[in-house]
Amino acid sequence: MAKTNVIETDIKELKLLSRGKVRDIYEVDSDKLLIVTTDRISAYDVIMPNPIGDKGKILNQITLFWMDMMKDIVPNHLISSKVEDYPEVLQKYRDQLEGRSVIVRKADPLPIECIVRGYITGSGWKDYLKTGEVCGHRLPEGLKESEMLEQPLFTPSTKADLGEHDENITVEKAMEMLGPDLLEKVQDVTLSIYKRARDYARERGILIADTKFEFGMVDGELIIIDEVLTPDSSRFWPMDGYEPGKSQPSFDKQFLRDWLTDINFNKMPPAPEIPEDIASKTREKYLEAYKLLTGSELDA
Repeated sequence: MAKTNVIETDIKELKLLSRGKVRDIYEVDSDKLLIVTTDRISAYDVIMPNPIGDKGKILNQITLFWMDMMKDIVPNHLISSKVEDYPEVLQKYRDQLEGRSVIVRKADPLPIECIVRGYITGSGWKDYLKTGEVCGHRLPEGLKESEMLEQPLFTPSTKADLGEHDENITVEKAMEMLGPDLLEKVQDVTLSIYKRARDYARERGILIADTKFEFGMVDGELIIIDEVLTPDSSRFWPMDGYEPGKSQPSFDKQFLRDWLTDINFNKMPPAPEIPEDIASKTREKYLEAYKLLTGSELDA
């Protein structure tokens, strides 16, 4: 099959519900969705004009890998990832859907992002420098940037619209939004998934510094939805060369962000065209993370 970069889908037989930074979501029927993970890439919440080859397949298949590993902790929304099992109207779009799409149960998403931090970095590091706290969690004095925390922190955030930034909130605020019982369940599941993934990835040379999950409800049952532990929803650091006290290289958009910094990108659309060498190096980082985690080559 010829390689197909998918920047945007146009499946006329289904209703398009949303087109996010990476995913196109369609309604299959009253209780099922089609999610297509495209090769779009964004930085600083701005979508770039050209794609990263195979990125959508890599993200989709990493998510499937983790969902399968975590299904004893929490059910997921997956119905099928095989195009041959999709409705007949989708068969003609096979070249756009193969390897990068799923049909899932429609869920009522929770109104928070469930973030877990195992290392002090990013916005958490900035907050710690200012206040000694991260999302209401008081931390020990004298931590270094990128240092591993004694215990992972559950640090929820609100969900922002496309182009806007999520806002960190305290566990207490999340409890007001969800209620104490559901919040406790979500927190336990979030931390359990993270700890299992952290230990697994570490054995394969990857440190999972932090990550975010999305959950929803189906018939009163909590399930995990969207993407799980991908380089887009997580900070993956190579264990080789890890050293607290500075920022770390990562398995994601590092080359892209560095290049945008070099050209003084103002973090506002329209974004510049990504040079071929930067796109290629970015693809290699995503692919390296996939191979290290799954131990396999990328499926078509």
